[in-house]
Amino acid sequence: MANYNDLAELIFPEITDTVEDLEKRYPKRDLPLGAMVTRFAPSPTGFLHTGSLFTSLISARYAKQSGGVFYIRLEDTDTKREIAGSGESLIKQLAVFDVIPDEGYISDSEEKGNYGPYKQSNRANIYKTCIKHLMKMGRAYPCFCSAEELAELRAMQEANKEIPGYYGKYAKYRDFPIDDAIAKIKAGDPYIIRFKSLGDHNNKIKFHDEIRGDLELTENDQDIVILKGDGLPTYHFAHLCDDHFMHTTHITRGEEWLPSLPIHLELFDAMGFERPKYAHFPVIMKVENGNRRKLSKRKDVEAAVSYFLEQGYPKYGFIEYLLTIANSNYEEWRNQNLDKDFYDFKLSFDKMSLDGALFDLEKVASISKERMAYRKASDLKEEVKEWAKTYSLDFYNKIVRDEEFFTKILNIEREKEKPRKDYAKYSDIYPIIGFFYDEEYNKLDLNNLEWNPQFSKEDIKSVLLDYANSIDLSLDEESWFNSMKELSLAHGFADNVKVWKKNKEAYKGHVGDVTGFLRIALSGRGVCPNLYYIIQILGKDKTLERINKVIATLEQRGK
Repeated sequence: MANYNDLAELIFPEITDTVEDLEKRYPKRDLPLGAMVTRFAPSPTGFLHTGSLFTSLISARYAKQSGGVFYIRLEDTDTKREIAGSGESLIKQLAVFDVIPDEGYISDSEEKGNYGPYKQSNRANIYKTCIKHLMKMGRAYPCFCSAEELAELRAMQEANKEIPGYYGKYAKYRDFPIDDAIAKIKAGDPYIIRFKSLGDHNNKIKFHDEIRGDLELTENDQDIVILKGDGLPTYHFAHLCDDHFMHTTHITRGEEWLPSLPIHLELFDAMGFERPKYAHFPVIMKVENGNRRKLSKRKDVEAAVSYFLEQGYPKYGFIEYLLTIANSNYEEWRNQNLDKDFYDFKLSFDKMSLDGALFDLEKVASISKERMAYRKASDLKEEVKEWAKTYSLDFYNKIVRDEEFFTKILNIEREKEKPRKDYAKYSDIYPIIGFFYDEEYNKLDLNNLEWNPQFSKEDIKSVLLDYANSIDLSLDEESWFNSMKELSLAHGFADNVKVWKKNKEAYKGHVGDVTGFLRIALSGRGVCPNLYYIIQILGKDKTLERINKVIATLEQRGK
């Protein structure tokens, strides 16, 4: 009569390594006490989800701040859903946000580290070695059920209002005679390998989660599939082997994996492996019609990290927003440490929310606008140029044509105690400052500029003409504004808004209206950056050229 050892040798004749051999090949890491080994384990099945960036960023920070190791493992065992090139794309997008692994998968042709391979599809022998070990212990067995049989089983269980699944009395091949199993395998019958659970769903297990504290969960009793018909393991079993032999200390993942935790704990115990610590992060949520739901790849543009890259949100703004989700005390820390790098902040599991964080795009924009405002113009110029090179080639060409000119534009009311806060993302910039470039200004229909209708064209023209005849770029900002007051008084406008408000009938308008004429003439719009600096950057010739074009247009139209 055959035994489990015979069955294991029949199924895995090519596997000569043992679990002990693997332990020697992948020894414990030599790290300081308290150092964390964390990982990000994406599947190459599409774009990088915002939730995945959040998880990987926080995982990487925990490893970094503890003097540990952060690695990336590519979980590519679901070949039906794999999208070619998406693995490398994920790595590139992570790098933009400073999520760079100490070791692991770098690209389809490159990896680094001593605990690889870091692509699951290249680790088949490791998984088979462990499954062979379980089978010899009597904790794994071949299952010959067809898809149709499993569908019928589920339908019957649901009709009888029973817990669905392959377990206990419903596990048809759980106690199948080994000789019969060997005969079916030799006959070429298709099969998969299942784990034999010793659990009971009527029992509870106690477990401590690093974020959620002490939990009580239903014990696993499902005989889950651990090796598929294609020879690759399921996620449940692959993660067991990988996290053990890569010596992951903390498995950081979304709370949607909590229901699977009893399965994973039983697998670790069955193999005799030390359990890692688990930290289940809150899922990023969104409110729709008053209800909270998970941020959706299908419904929400902000679910894809590529959206933020294309729009040009600065990485430092987006990272800081994610840190506000990560720890409830981050914003307080930031307000007290404005001069520090956000990476100086120490993350703590006990400051993480237990509820799903609501994604707030307005807050992303607010933080980004605040941070961009304090960037040096030269640094911001480089950031914008790098972004435009990929996402706005026409803008990029304008920048590189005269980088000094573009830097001056960016530096309007910047590098001061209270800088202007015009931009929340790089894509905001050109629509605001495009008028500085002649090709953009020349697109304006000067016959249809939006002048304030309470002023006559003659009033506007006379103010513009007078300014053109007296323009002086040598004045500092205060002296220039005083000259605007004098110009206002000379044309019947109050030199102070408060004065005008007290006696509106005595004046045509106020100094703000006069500078408004110039603003529209030079930019084509009523709202734009500081007018004094616009004139300084455009220079005398360009300023006069534009004013004269507008005056000529006004003369053609008359009053």
